[in-house]
Amino acid sequence: MKALFILVLVLGQAALADISVGAKAPLFEAKTHLGADFSLASQKGRWTVLYFYPKAETPGCTKQACAFRDSINKITALKADVYGISTDTVTAQNAFYKKHNLNFTLLADPESKVTELYGSKMPVLKMSKRWTFIIDPDLVIRSINKDVDPAKDSEQVANKIKELQKI
Repeated sequence: MKALFILVLVLGQAALADISVGAKAPLFEAKTHLGADFSLASQKGRWTVLYFYPKAETPGCTKQACAFRDSINKITALKADVYGISTDTVTAQNAFYKKHNLNFTLLADPESKVTELYGSKMPVLKMSKRWTFIIDPDLVIRSINKDVDPAKDSEQVANKIKELQKI
């Protein structure tokens, strides 16, 4: 039994090691705040901002979502789409979306599957760390920010996409 645990632990760490700049973005499916199906594979051909946040309606998460709302035109002008994802339910994501008049899609990950896939799950808690990924049109991870300032994330994302598109 101990050997099986160690094998699972090692394999889990190997999977997390693949989450790096230059690696293919792990494909996943999730529900949007409206309950519609979303697949990351459908983003092929578009820049994608995937930002993980701990919990809807908390101060930092609200600040971050509202900053993306207010900067969305700068980001969409770069042919990029923004997706906020947390371990909240579809119902909670929809309420958060409506309350703050958000203008980009929220994704629900109540089972923490996507959060774990991207390595952003907090230990013990069923919540995500605040991490932001920028994924290019070939679905390759081009940027990972693990030290996100909620108020500045959207501006930093827009600047980073501009920089990446010049390469």
